[in-house]
Amino acid sequence: MANFTPEDLLLYHYQELPPADMQRIAAALESNWPLQEKYRVITEAARRLDQSMLPPRPETIQKLLEYADEAARKAALS
Repeated sequence: MANFTPEDLLLYHYQELPPADMQRIAAALESNWPLQEKYRVITEAARRLDQSMLPPRPETIQKLLEYADEAARKAALS
């Protein structure tokens, strides 16, 4: 049985592995209880992280747009 790292499970969660690796981890998750528990912790952490993200304040967006506009004007004059 292959040993999978937390990094492997994280990449699996975000579907950022080659198809063969995705299949190997999926197969291992079907029968490996400790691996299932590790993966459950990762999925729960990802869910909580997604819930905790807040959108930027309108003032922040406005300042970024003003900065980008000024930088574009300066670049056009150069």
